[in-house]
Amino acid sequence: MKKLSKVLFSLLISSALIAGCSANKSTETKTSEATATTETASGECAVKIGLVTDTGGVDDKSFNQSAWEGVQKFAEENNLKDCVQYLQSNSETDYIPNLTTLAEEGYDLVIAVGYLFQDAIDTVSAQFPNSNFLFIDSVSPSTNVMNAVYSAEQGSYLVGIAAGRKAIENGSKTVGFVGGAEGALIGAFQAGYEQGVLSVCADCKIYVDYADSFSDDAKGQQLAYKQYGAGATVIYQAAGAAGNGVIKEAKERGDVWAIGVDKDQYEDGKVDGDKSIILTSMVKRVDISTYTASTNVLNKKFEPGTTVFDLTNEGVGAEISTGRNLTDEDITVIKEAAEAIKSGKIVVDANPTIKNGSTN
Repeated sequence: MKKLSKVLFSLLISSALIAGCSANKSTETKTSEATATTETASGECAVKIGLVTDTGGVDDKSFNQSAWEGVQKFAEENNLKDCVQYLQSNSETDYIPNLTTLAEEGYDLVIAVGYLFQDAIDTVSAQFPNSNFLFIDSVSPSTNVMNAVYSAEQGSYLVGIAAGRKAIENGSKTVGFVGGAEGALIGAFQAGYEQGVLSVCADCKIYVDYADSFSDDAKGQQLAYKQYGAGATVIYQAAGAAGNGVIKEAKERGDVWAIGVDKDQYEDGKVDGDKSIILTSMVKRVDISTYTASTNVLNKKFEPGTTVFDLTNEGVGAEISTGRNLTDEDITVIKEAAEAIKSGKIVVDANPTIKNGSTN
């Protein structure tokens, strides 16, 4: 009888979820598809972790995907694969409802991916003071929020070195930057890149354009077409899913380079077998942030406040695997610069100098 009751209960819950999805088409709900046992003998989740993406989506091959991968790694290591879930936002109006849904359902950690959640996380965390939240890429004053911020300018400086050296090597001395939306956060990517390029190629020209979107890959490709057409041979994109358009344009041309962002995008740039147009990637370890916060919740060690991820704790960096598109000398120069930044010998400014739609 108990088994029958459980089956009926599961059917009722499934029906409710289906009805809910039919009523609200703006939000995609996803639980981990893999099956595993939970830690509790009763079959209940020891903890539940919920993540809300921005409009780029969980499969953006960048920021959101990296965040979700950190949650998945945590779930796999702790036999909690059925206890993690994401809600996908199709517009900014989904942010508050999605965060609220997870908090109301008793998730032990609710994750907001991206600085665009600022108003939403401030509002919802105040409404649910007994819930734990992780806010990625900005800072909320709420006392139940762990804020994860990144020194993106440091990692961007390193990939700027790679771009500058490649531009010297191919004789173009021209590179580009495509950002998602203007502001302090993406501005730090641009700033570090500018300084890294000019540190090795003082007379390099740098084109800068913003897509005003983190999801419009067509706009990203349009801007890449413009910059490559103007002579850029390397473009660094920090635009979420919109940046995939830059990679697409580079792949179609075949004789230019793109620089990945947030995660290693080497595989995404492959053409003609094993060749990739991804010169390197600025790795921003969002996955470490979500993994760490989830683990702390499980161990009852969750600590609100702000944690900075930078070169010193491997929170950011450049992808410098050998056997790819960087020379051994490139790798050596990048490593030396990384050590100089860690020691304070090189201080990278987070404020860009080149205006949107222009060059230096």
